[in-house]
Amino acid sequence: MTLLSLRDLSVTLRDRMVFSGVTLEIGKGELVGLIGPNGAGKTTLMRAALGLLAHEGDSSLAALHPSARARAAAWMPQAREIAWPVTVEALVTLGRTPHRTRALTAADRAAVDRALDWMDLSEMRHRTATRLSGGEQARVLIARALAQDTPLLMADEPIAGLDPAHQIATMQTFADLARAGHSALVSLHDLGLAARHCSRLILLGQGRVMADGPPADVLTPDLVAQVFGITAYSADTAHGRVFQPLEVLG
Repeated sequence: MTLLSLRDLSVTLRDRMVFSGVTLEIGKGELVGLIGPNGAGKTTLMRAALGLLAHEGDSSLAALHPSARARAAAWMPQAREIAWPVTVEALVTLGRTPHRTRALTAADRAAVDRALDWMDLSEMRHRTATRLSGGEQARVLIARALAQDTPLLMADEPIAGLDPAHQIATMQTFADLARAGHSALVSLHDLGLAARHCSRLILLGQGRVMADGPPADVLTPDLVAQVFGITAYSADTAHGRVFQPLEVLG
């Protein structure tokens, strides 16, 4: 089952071609890391795929009616702003909006409870979200997306601002979703976490997809040097694949 299909997707912003010719599919049970240097177009690609930006080419999600799209994919943008002083539980419950007709159902409450538990927020459920730290607020917004309980979760730099323990826990949650048959497409700057937790990486650079495949096939010395301008150490260990950037190439 294909959850997202892009065909020859291209975006031009302010008379500059951001990327062109992007063709890919995401199926069930995948944790896909979208990686690339700053300015490569990771955010633009995700927004275009959701129909939030003008584009050329085809996106299966962009073609859907907004209500159907909200049931097919949850979206967590980079912005972390929480505008209203509502409780953590109330904010996470907003993730159930695409599925609701009237009052909360038992399924809605179960989805909210599960999302709060996944993000280690159960004991904060009655706290005011705007009074939390930046990292805690980020976890609340991830929980809102998780509560939406869609086949596909798309998150733009979801672990930015989290402490190391919660970065790892969040990636493990995404991996658990994939094992349960859902999929996640997440943009990441931490190549070490991408290499260890993602089942697949899409490397965006120089206006196109440079590589798409398992982490070991994407984070090669040649591609890392070409796209990121660095050297790196990588190895398979008992704890998973390790990838550590070392030096900037002159």
